[in-house]
Amino acid sequence: MKPLEQFRANRRKIYENLFGAQALCIAGLIAMPAMLFNTNLVFRIFQFLFFWFLAWLAGKKNNPLFTILVILGIVAFNLILPYGQVLFSIGVFKITSDALEAGIQRAVTLEGLIMLSRLTIRQDLKIPGLFGELVGESFRIFSVIMTQKQRISRKTLISDIDTLMLELSGGSGETSGADVIPSRTKPAGFVILAVLVIFSWLPWLAIYWPAR
Repeated sequence: MKPLEQFRANRRKIYENLFGAQALCIAGLIAMPAMLFNTNLVFRIFQFLFFWFLAWLAGKKNNPLFTILVILGIVAFNLILPYGQVLFSIGVFKITSDALEAGIQRAVTLEGLIMLSRLTIRQDLKIPGLFGELVGESFRIFSVIMTQKQRISRKTLISDIDTLMLELSGGSGETSGADVIPSRTKPAGFVILAVLVIFSWLPWLAIYWPAR
């Protein structure tokens, strides 16, 4: 195994030993509104970078180039309908302040929530009851897709998606969740999750608490 891969595997092992799936999920649900209710663009970018760093620290595979391309794509799509002050023009295409800011907000929000879900939703998550089972299975499938998306290429797009869907349906133990050993959250893990939630809400408190 290459040194970088070994380093990532070690981080992932520590992450899986420190946290249980239920505690991670609860922390993610508490942290999520902090980003959704935050209207300050600078703080929202900070939250996105924070979640991205935590996902990397947990040993999750992150492709910075892919993330940047998605963000640029969302921003470009948002600029199609210009509104606000015109910053500059490229031919007949106008770049406006409000459209640009809204596009960046939507892009970093989407990517931030994806990073948060990758960090806090694990394949071994189990929620009691039939509804909980359906929700847990949905989370598991989302988690597997996010971890295996690098296997999908443009040249063999249909074939790669078909193979992944077969594995998700139970055809392969590799992505069934069996490789993730259920564990209970350690005391240090609870402390780390509390810090995660506090840091997630700090931008929101910085904006709204002084106004009270």
